[in-house]
Amino acid sequence: MKAKVLLSLVLLCGNLAAPTARAGDAASAASPMPAACELPSYLLTSESQLPKVAEAIKAGKPLDILVIGSRSTTIPSSESSSYPARMEAILKEKLPPSEPVHVSVEIQSKKTAEETASTFVKLMEAKTPTLVIWQTGTVDAIRSIDPDEFRSAVTDGVVALQKAGADVVLMNLQYSPRTETMISAQPFLDNMRVVAQEHDIPLFDRFAIMRQWNEQGQFDLFNPSRGPELAKQVHDCLGRALAQFVIDAAHLEPAQQQN
Repeated sequence: MKAKVLLSLVLLCGNLAAPTARAGDAASAASPMPAACELPSYLLTSESQLPKVAEAIKAGKPLDILVIGSRSTTIPSSESSSYPARMEAILKEKLPPSEPVHVSVEIQSKKTAEETASTFVKLMEAKTPTLVIWQTGTVDAIRSIDPDEFRSAVTDGVVALQKAGADVVLMNLQYSPRTETMISAQPFLDNMRVVAQEHDIPLFDRFAIMRQWNEQGQFDLFNPSRGPELAKQVHDCLGRALAQFVIDAAHLEPAQQQN
């Protein structure tokens, strides 16, 4: 019962990651980086690389990206405002016009890492993406899954994705000041970092990024009153950050990017 209550609260808070918003309100892909999206460079860079992404772009092949996550991945009434859609728009802006980019989303609502990873073989056969961005950890933290079991499940999932031929980016938990005293996030954050290091794959530190925005005053993630407006702004910034993160991890030359 406690886990269900916590999950509902996190989803409510995360639905600054998924409240209702109008489709026509999505920011223009060509708009400059808003001041609220600014982050220190260390949060947007990775020593690990995305070689398959780099190869696809160099060869002018389609860049197919699959985002695997929970309900907080999308905004049901405004898909064009969600962070996967914003990432797609920014990548299209930054990459050459001849480079096709497509981002799809696979929702694995209320599933643990182990439950999600068990679907990867069939999912990859159906989707065959160049890059998979796997958002995980929140449900495991809420359900107090043993951290070692969580790490093993994430490892199994990463191995399955890599065996299927995809680059992988791990994305960790959302940061929410409204739930941080109720959820022990650190063991899950630490274990995701360990898996990323062991498999030499980039980790998009969503937790640290959102905490940075909250603590620096760019976004008030404690106050739910701004609802849809705040959701769209946070999603836009996450999409922009992810696009830059992918470009950096692919180590693209200036000639492979739009000026």
